[in-house]
Amino acid sequence: MASVGPSAASTQPALPSGVAVFKTIPYAFILPEIVCGTWVWILVAATSVSLPLLQGWVMYVSLTSCLISLLLLLSYLLGFHRNSENWKVLDSLYHGATAILYMSAAVLQANATINSEFGISPNYQLNSAASFFAFLTTFLYILHAFSIYYQ
Repeated sequence: MASVGPSAASTQPALPSGVAVFKTIPYAFILPEIVCGTWVWILVAATSVSLPLLQGWVMYVSLTSCLISLLLLLSYLLGFHRNSENWKVLDSLYHGATAILYMSAAVLQANATINSEFGISPNYQLNSAASFFAFLTTFLYILHAFSIYYQ
């Protein structure tokens, strides 16, 4: 006779709360995303912004993403999700959209780095470090977005 309860294959893993957030793979990427995004923001802010349209977008994306990721991390730490499946959808959509926005910001920052190499701005080292962290942060957001699907 067949059992009436849900099968083991149909149950979803519980969303982490508290310190378990840092031990669960997709959600463990949130803190490095915040740290690397903060470095992008600090490094771009430290340069003399010679291309305000390009680096303004980089500043906007990095600061906004950092703040929203911080709010998301706090909501996971405090357990606001109450193990709802809607949080997985929200998390996946946020990280997917942010990965696309961060990719555009990283490319624009790389363009600012190339322009600073040819003498427009004297801050080549800061711009190249900001480009590195922008691409690293993009990679972290992509990893987070795709690892939710493979849980």
